[in-house]
This record gives sequence, C-alpha cells and structure tokens, in this order.
Amino acid sequence: MQNHYELSDTAFEQRFKAGTFPPELFTHEAHLRLAWIHIQHYGVAQAEQNIVSQLKHFVTLVGAEDKFNMTLTVAAVKVVAHFISKENYSHFKDFIAAYPRLLTHFKEMIAQHYNQDIYHSEQAKKVFLTPDLLPFK
Repeated sequence: MQNHYELSDTAFEQRFKAGTFPPELFTHEAHLRLAWIHIQHYGVAQAEQNIVSQLKHFVTLVGAEDKFNMTLTVAAVKVVAHFISKENYSHFKDFIAAYPRLLTHFKEMIAQHYNQDIYHSEQAKKVFLTPDLLPFK
C-alpha cells in the first residue's frame, strides 16, 4: 500500500482500530481523515473518545508513546468538525480539497486557540487543555 487512499473509509477505520494500519502511512492527512470518518459515523463527542483510545493503542503498538498529545488529538477532531459543519462532503478527498488549509496551515489554526505551545507541553500531552484564546466551535 502506497497511501491511505487505497483503503475505503471502512477498511481504514478497521485497520487503524485493529492496529494493523502501516505507521509510515499515518500522516497528518491520514489523521485528519480518521477524524473525518469518526465524526461522520459517530458524532463529535464519540469521535473524540474513539480517536483518543485508538491513537493511544496505535502509538503503543509502534513504540511512539511520546508522540501522543491529548490536546492536539482532541483539538484536531474539533477543528475537522468545525469545517464539516460548514459544508458536509460525502468523500474525504472532496472535503480536504475544499479546506486545504487543514493540511497547509493546521498549526497556525490551532495556535489561534492557545496562548501556550501545546505541541511541547507535557501537560497538553496528558490531558485536553481548554483553549485560552478562542474556544472551539
């Protein structure tokens, strides 16, 4: 497999949940797609819970526990949900084409919500930090 688009949404979700998704293919875009899939199927609150649980399992399997960031994980779901609420697409490729800033300017989008550096904060890695500048919608 060359990239995550070779999998249907269902296969992508199942392989990630089972821990059989190739780690080298879990890019930023694949992370956004996983959020999109879960929001579409389960709603935002359940998507947050699912992705946190599955991502913790995934990073443990691949020996990358230090990469997990609770705040960033939950924030990513909230940001994807915000854009889904603007206009819902039935295919992730159409969604990401409509909102390419999710790929190109994601860090800047997150930075609008936080006064602190959540990427390097030990606390942000462990718990979801509520935005202190701009709440997520």
